[in-house]
Amino acid sequence: MLRSGRRNEGGAAVVDFVLVLVVLVPLFLGVLQVGLVLHVRNTLTAAASEGARYAATADRPLAAGVARTRAQIDAALAARFARDVSAHPATVAGAPGVEVRVTAVVPPLGLWGPGVRLVATGHAVEEVVVP
Repeated sequence: MLRSGRRNEGGAAVVDFVLVLVVLVPLFLGVLQVGLVLHVRNTLTAAASEGARYAATADRPLAAGVARTRAQIDAALAARFARDVSAHPATVAGAPGVEVRVTAVVPPLGLWGPGVRLVATGHAVEEVVVP
C-alpha cells in the first residue's frame, strides 16, 4: 500500500550497488594490473642492470651476470620471471660493455586477456685491467 504519494523502492539499493560494481571492479582491476606491470618492469630492469654491472667487472664471465640477474629476480619477484635471461657483449657509449636482457610475461589479473610481455635490458661498460 502506498502512503502519501510515495513509491515502493524495495530492492533499489541492490540494483544500484550492482550497477556501480559493474563499473568499479574492472576499473580497480585495471589500475591494479598497471601497478603490477610497472612493478615487475622496474624490478626486471634493476636486476638486468645489476647483472650487467656484475658481468662487466674484471675477470667475470657473462654467465656470472646471468646468474646474478636470476638471483635478483628470484629474490624480488618469482623464479618464473627469470626463465629467459641472456647476456652478450655490446657497445655502450662507444666502449666495450655487457648487455643483459630479460624477457618475461606478466599474467593478467582478471579472468580474461593475454599476459603483458616485457623486455628489460641492462648495460654496463666493461672494466679493463691495466697492467
